[in-house]
Amino acid sequence: MFETIKNRRTIRKYSQKDVSPEMLNDFLEVSSRASTLGGIQLYSIVVTRDAQMKEKLSPAHFNQPMVKQAPVVLTFCADFNRFSRWCEQRNAQPGYRNLMSFLNATMDTLLVAQTFCTVAEEAGLGICYLGTTTYNPQMIIDTLGLPELVFPITTITVGYPEAIPAQTDRLPLDAIVHEERYQEYTPSKIDEYYAYKESLPENKLFVEENKKETLAQVFTDVRYTKKDNEFMSENLLKVLRRQKFIE
Repeated sequence: MFETIKNRRTIRKYSQKDVSPEMLNDFLEVSSRASTLGGIQLYSIVVTRDAQMKEKLSPAHFNQPMVKQAPVVLTFCADFNRFSRWCEQRNAQPGYRNLMSFLNATMDTLLVAQTFCTVAEEAGLGICYLGTTTYNPQMIIDTLGLPELVFPITTITVGYPEAIPAQTDRLPLDAIVHEERYQEYTPSKIDEYYAYKESLPENKLFVEENKKETLAQVFTDVRYTKKDNEFMSENLLKVLRRQKFIE
């Protein structure tokens, strides 16, 4: 039971076997049954197969090779445009140019995206989430022609795995589940929960290669720095204003 999810891997290298439009549409139709606010479905999904379009999208994702190699690239977008247009055509006044509406649409979008991934992996395909989507949203908006009240939330590459990589570690369940109330983490619990991750040879090598003292420093000083996060936060707010989710 749940073997597919238990054994899942992120797939970054794909075989040349195509994913048929019929199969993809079946997965997307099933995924559209995911939970959604008020039954509204506040998302749109842009399917990219064309090599030239992948080439155009690639810089927004820091030219990660799977964008051009995968047979299918899916951009999942928070979308209040469609619903707002329906409201206007039915003599109703939409009021969704605000942060709450963006958050609602974002949750809808991620629910359908994860449902798609589960369905695709169950059928033997591999997927990779690209966190770069919200790093460079304006580039994606321009490339895909996204109108106001539409915002790219995540991108997923899809295809048949070329190889099955090793499974990455996860924190123990005790580290993430709180019974009844949130329990603050004591220093001893932090040591306990992160001990396995810090003991892995690949993570020790990661620390050594980056000339750091601890694995945590690799994350704070190299991978996800304060400077980068502040810059991307400012850009995110700027693009949200352009897309009229914030006025």
